[in-house]
Amino acid sequence: MNIPSLRLAGKRALVTGAARGIGAAIALKLAEDGADVAITYEKSAEKAEALAAEIRALGRKAVAIQADAASPEAAKTAVEQTVADLGGLDILVNNAGVLIAGAFSAQSLEEIDLQLNVNVRGVFVTTQVALKYIPDGGRVITIGSNAGLSVPFAGIAVYAATKSAMESFTRGLARELGPRDITVNLVRPGPIDTDMNPADGPLAPSILPSLSIARYGKTREVAEAVAFLAGSGAAYVTGSGILVDGGISA
Repeated sequence: MNIPSLRLAGKRALVTGAARGIGAAIALKLAEDGADVAITYEKSAEKAEALAAEIRALGRKAVAIQADAASPEAAKTAVEQTVADLGGLDILVNNAGVLIAGAFSAQSLEEIDLQLNVNVRGVFVTTQVALKYIPDGGRVITIGSNAGLSVPFAGIAVYAATKSAMESFTRGLARELGPRDITVNLVRPGPIDTDMNPADGPLAPSILPSLSIARYGKTREVAEAVAFLAGSGAAYVTGSGILVDGGISA
């Protein structure tokens, strides 16, 4: 008989931007491993509630919180509601993100600000508030991108810059939180089959030849990396990152 592992039993997790795609897969995987999970969403209320119901069906607590990742006030409220509803917070997964592709010379200030506010400031604010509650031995995991290390194609200069910022933030915060045994790490997805970048979308023909594994990744494969970093087996992994990119960065 195959008995599922509950390596995160008793833990409380917050996954931002988790109504669908990578975030939803992460939330479900953490719940399968035993954690109670709060998720945030901006507009996809029906999908968020369906995911919360799926998590509750596993016997876990779940809460779906409407929050605009670009709003510092919403980020603060989301963390506080997570703590109130789950009874604490042990694992923060900064997943909410936005990509606006196109030539940098043509991007509006509003488009640039949105990517900075969600992908950088949103992570800073959420993490800062969460650290008031995360106990010693907790986890901070941010979803970065292979584009934070190298930019494989044109049209994502601002997005890549925001993800590069997460590289330095992760290393710096790991230094700061090491005395508390709180680990701080990145997971860097590459081409993953999501609504944002579908495997049969217009970018696929130009991306597939650059991959070592000639297919798009699955959201579950990113979630598995996050679950590893959230568990006790990764207690000595901090200030680091895992590439889940099919070898596009090789």
